[in-house]
Amino acid sequence: MTGDVRRAGGYFLVGALSLLAPVLDGVTSGRLAAISTVAPFAFVAAVALASTRGPLFELFARESDREEGRLYGLASFALAVAGLAVLLVGFELPTAAFVASVFVLTTGNLGQMLVATRLVNPFVVVSAFVASGMAGAIGAIFLAGTLGATTPSLPLATFFAASGALLAALIRSALHVRDDSLVLLSTGLVIWFLLELGLGATTSSTQIAVGLGLTVLLGGLAYGLGTASITGMLTGVLLALFAVVLGGYGWFVLLMTFFGVGGLASKYRYDEKLERGIAQENEGARDSGNVLANSAVALVAVVAYAGAVHVSMDASVFRFAFAGAVAAALADTLSSEFGGLFDNPRLITTFERVEAGTDGGVTWQGVVAGLVGSGCIAGLGALFFGLGVPGTVTILAAGFVGMTVDSILGATLEGVRLDNQSVNLLATLSAGLVAAAAGLVVL
Repeated sequence: MTGDVRRAGGYFLVGALSLLAPVLDGVTSGRLAAISTVAPFAFVAAVALASTRGPLFELFARESDREEGRLYGLASFALAVAGLAVLLVGFELPTAAFVASVFVLTTGNLGQMLVATRLVNPFVVVSAFVASGMAGAIGAIFLAGTLGATTPSLPLATFFAASGALLAALIRSALHVRDDSLVLLSTGLVIWFLLELGLGATTSSTQIAVGLGLTVLLGGLAYGLGTASITGMLTGVLLALFAVVLGGYGWFVLLMTFFGVGGLASKYRYDEKLERGIAQENEGARDSGNVLANSAVALVAVVAYAGAVHVSMDASVFRFAFAGAVAAALADTLSSEFGGLFDNPRLITTFERVEAGTDGGVTWQGVVAGLVGSGCIAGLGALFFGLGVPGTVTILAAGFVGMTVDSILGATLEGVRLDNQSVNLLATLSAGLVAAAAGLVVL
């Protein structure tokens, strides 16, 4: 057994102390409950900070810990769990969210290390983290249930665990392995939020199973085809899972159309784009920042839709916001990827001729390509959301507005006050707001 695997096993054992929470909650109350739940992890943190040598130090020390002479990694992990324990006893963090977030990280890391001893493919290794973290979280939720905690149904527990595992894998891939505290807190808060949505009334087990299967399959295809990096793939899979479970199959189709068509458009005549200086970095594979910049507004819309549905509000306006934002994202992507292949672009603010690749430069071919992309999303919106002619035209127009806003911001603020991802975010936000406002009139 390698040192990495032994260390991961040690973290797993420390994390297992979180299962004391439902037991202590049943036998203590008030201030005593808070102290008894937090105390084990505070004690581990104190021991870690006091350890400078010996078997415990050798078991848990990472390379950075050896350089600094203290088990700062273990102390940070224990204090993060203690912080979640404070939320558990003081702010009603559900026990399911508490234990799930701990076991997502510890079992995920253990599974990843075991696989990494034999395989080095990054996709396989990160998949091992997600799969084992998800399994560990599900097991922890129901084990906590046997100890007295309230537990969701198996399908919902699977969705919560999968969401937490994907988020944890994304944060670990984007940041440093020592950022366990951020992983724990983020995972716990997201699972808490999902639990509070009250999904049980309208979310079917079939919907969750299909969502998991489709998103995993398409995530693998995106990485295999080179249209997304590891972080981009994880981000896309998490967003797609939210779309199909929190929204529905139609939401998923619209989002996947953007990811699929946009990703392939980025790869189209890539060498020629590279020569022109307009190619996406990383050989056209989109990273998490790019995916989020184009999809964050859609994500907010689908989450708002889920929240509104589960409190019996009319949530139709969020369909418009979602479709408008996705239409703008695809319109902008196609206008850039295809329009940049043509000569003599003109700056959108002055109509002066500029070099290919100039921010804010547009071609009529690019505008047509953008309208086709926006029209594609509008048509799918009409099919799945039942928008009718006025609603379909609204989404088409919103996509065009977002594409135009992107070009105007590119010509005026990009490179000065905004970067490309900020421009994309603002463009999709403008389209989402236009679509939502128009949707209020159309409804």
